[in-house]
Amino acid sequence: MRASTILLVVGAAIILGGLGLIRAWPAINVVETGKTPEYPDIVPRVYRAEAAQALDAVLHAVHRLPRWSLVAYQPETAEVRAEATSRLFKFVDDVLIRVMRRDEGVAVEVRSASRIGRGDFGQNARNIRAFFDALDQEMQRLDPHK
Repeated sequence: MRASTILLVVGAAIILGGLGLIRAWPAINVVETGKTPEYPDIVPRVYRAEAAQALDAVLHAVHRLPRWSLVAYQPETAEVRAEATSRLFKFVDDVLIRVMRRDEGVAVEVRSASRIGRGDFGQNARNIRAFFDALDQEMQRLDPHK
């Protein structure tokens, strides 16, 4: 085989592989806990805690995440707004976190939305999962017996 033919075959394989990866993610750019059918595993988290404790843990979780920055904190509405910046292209996603009182404690709801584009290649779901991982650690720090 000639070198040009090999190069053509390899290039076509890379392009087709890239197209396959693009189709792996749903073409959405907003993910919200409990409201995005494409991600049924992303649901609000419920913790046995006071709202003030949960808000404190939310703030600590936002601060410990790389490339996240706090935009606004409204204790009267129990809302936190943050920005999550992607590593490679520096795209910014807007994240809204709400702490809601429930009989059994508090529920934490999250909405992550891309500022540009029609599809996020799964980034907003990754934002929410990373936030919940950090929040779980913070809630464990507040009450290590749970």
